[in-house]
Amino acid sequence: MKNEENDIFFNVINRFVGFYSRDAARETRNDTGCEYPFVAMDTRQIFAQLGFVSAFLGLDREKTAPPPRLLDVGCGIGNVLLIAEQFGFDVYGIEKDEYPFRVAARLIGEERIAQADIWTYEGYGEYGVIYYYRPFSGREQQLRFEKLIEDTMKTGAILIANHKNSEAIGQDSRFEKLSPSLPIWRKNRAA
Repeated sequence: MKNEENDIFFNVINRFVGFYSRDAARETRNDTGCEYPFVAMDTRQIFAQLGFVSAFLGLDREKTAPPPRLLDVGCGIGNVLLIAEQFGFDVYGIEKDEYPFRVAARLIGEERIAQADIWTYEGYGEYGVIYYYRPFSGREQQLRFEKLIEDTMKTGAILIANHKNSEAIGQDSRFEKLSPSLPIWRKNRAA
């Protein structure tokens, strides 16, 4: 019965997210030749990834210690941030595209969502967890983006990197893969 109940909740959530995804795609101001408009990842995958990181970090919403700060790069409407908040993270997002930015700012709070470009944003080193779902459709831009995040995130931070184009992180001695099946790494040392 538990799995059936979960499926019902995930299906309802995915339907709401899908509604906003269609609007975001229609209203996008992104250059769709190389940037994706907001594309939602399946809620089940997000739940599994955030649940894994939360358990790995030993998060407990009852504790008084400050929770780790999580940044969603290209946060879209803020759906990942809503789930991350429930797992006990202190959530923030950046989104360049106007429509999804406005939705995320209303859902999460204007003080937690920055309307910023990925390339000019300077705060990657301030977060304990960085999440993204492939923001670029062009391979070269995506590879450059992945390197930017991996080089600028702080030591000790965790990366949840969906649909990476490069597998170089697997040979990068700065990083260790935390899950055999999920795209989650921890940066153990600087360059």
